[in-house]
Amino acid sequence: MSVAMLEALRPRVLPMLRLVAEEYGGRMPEGYPLVVDTVEQGAIGLEIDSSYALYLVSDGDELFVDMYRRVPRNDARSSGSRMRHGGAPFHDRRPISPTISDQAIRNLIAELMSHYNFAPGIIHITDS
Repeated sequence: MSVAMLEALRPRVLPMLRLVAEEYGGRMPEGYPLVVDTVEQGAIGLEIDSSYALYLVSDGDELFVDMYRRVPRNDARSSGSRMRHGGAPFHDRRPISPTISDQAIRNLIAELMSHYNFAPGIIHITDS
């Protein structure tokens, strides 16, 4: 049943994901960004790189948003008595309504991009 709901979201979501993929195309590692369009398997999404992704998924009954990202390495809230493992993978799953608004979808994409843009980039070390 929710695969049909995901199919109904597809025409609204895919243009947004394709636009972001086009905008970030030259700034990503080889093979990224990747737009995932497998509604029959229960997923639509965007993979920015191997550590940052957003999926609208179906478990057969309900719709969810899955966001994968890395925890920032520069956490000023940790202290000597409480260890915080920066750079660890973080998975966030939220239920969504089949009638989610376009603005809410754009906000989810913007949240993913904010996490990606905040993360430190890859440093290339070269001999000079």
